[in-house]
Amino acid sequence: MIRIHVFVEGQTEETFVKEILCEHLQQKDIYLNPILVRTSSTNKGGVVSYAKIKPQLNRKCLEDDSAFVTTMFDLYRLPNDFPGSSSIPSTNDPFQKAEYLEQQMSADIKHQNFLPNLLVHEFEGLLYSNPQAFLVWFDQSIVDSLQAERNLFLSPEHINEGPTTAPSKQIIRCCLGYEKPLHGSLIAMDIGLDTIRQQCQHFNQWLTRLENISGGNG
Repeated sequence: MIRIHVFVEGQTEETFVKEILCEHLQQKDIYLNPILVRTSSTNKGGVVSYAKIKPQLNRKCLEDDSAFVTTMFDLYRLPNDFPGSSSIPSTNDPFQKAEYLEQQMSADIKHQNFLPNLLVHEFEGLLYSNPQAFLVWFDQSIVDSLQAERNLFLSPEHINEGPTTAPSKQIIRCCLGYEKPLHGSLIAMDIGLDTIRQQCQHFNQWLTRLENISGGNG
């Protein structure tokens, strides 16, 4: 069995990996192990400093070079010390931006079993794959508002990273009472992995890469 350690930012992403991605990849004899990043000796969650994250990634890559290590970090609000953050190409294409930063992170980690990945722009963007899934928790007018926002963009991953217009900010503004740890992973489950993959190009490319791992790190 192929083993992949997935570093995540928070409990919602951890649940998403456990409840959705693990089950899917187990069918391909691939075992995922979600790991919540540490921000201090006592606290977990959030990528507030790359300097605190890098040793964790390096250590896991070295602990078992027969396994793979990947990430599920938000492109939105990456710390200023993240590799490549000071030299991002001038582009309106979110995929080019994410791929550039992933390449920079890969060059910085330097392990063959490391597979960098950033969510474009954040986990909540995946939930725009089907705003109708919010109807389980919120009324139709809210769903209509979310759908209207989704319709303004080419894809859920194009919903931008502005401080007031990022996916999470828009959902919180529309959905009074929205709690990411409670609602986020449950809504993602209702949407389903197939729909998320169809709507979210960069996410799908990452998952396809994991699916196609055949063993070995060469």
